[in-house]
Amino acid sequence: MTETTSTSADLSHLYELSPEGRRLLFTDARTGYEFSSEPVSDERLRAVYELVKWAPTSANINPMRVLYVRTPEGKERLLPCVAKPNQEQTASAPVTAVIAVDTQYPEFVPELAPSNPNFRSMLEANDELRITHGDFNANLQAGYFILAVRATGLVAGPMKGFNAEAVDKEFFDDGRWRSILLVNIGYPTEGSFRERLPRPTFEQAVRTA
Repeated sequence: MTETTSTSADLSHLYELSPEGRRLLFTDARTGYEFSSEPVSDERLRAVYELVKWAPTSANINPMRVLYVRTPEGKERLLPCVAKPNQEQTASAPVTAVIAVDTQYPEFVPELAPSNPNFRSMLEANDELRITHGDFNANLQAGYFILAVRATGLVAGPMKGFNAEAVDKEFFDDGRWRSILLVNIGYPTEGSFRERLPRPTFEQAVRTA
């Protein structure tokens, strides 16, 4: 049966996720620009990844890697790599996740995708395929990571305003991991959020064929 098209904004009867869950992940969630000093526990940071790892990727390759920068020494190393407009919010976050792609992810393909025994050798023989596949899936996982941060009751502040080459030199000097995104993580304060900006409407963003 085809569902009746409705122009009403209230589509709550169609959603399996609870209203609270939708607010936590999407409708009320916003990027964090300021964080409280409350520390984020090891258990909660682990819980973020334990959610992310189940989200789908192409051929189940899972090339995303995460470095949690949380010590004063780590932040001192990271902050010079961050664009100046983003340094204050990064300094205030108890944790900054450096999201990276593992450039040698084909090593794990036999375990993660056993149904395709030739996939590892195919990727290792074709640099363009390996890089394209890795970058696409790591970026896909980065989106899941932001939602997982929210799902564990934390505030996420994702940003691309950083010098990836400097971050890689500072933290990934063996060249295996390559940074693609920073995500500040913590608990909110009264000044954490900015006014929500508009989004494209369904009519502007969606077509059917």
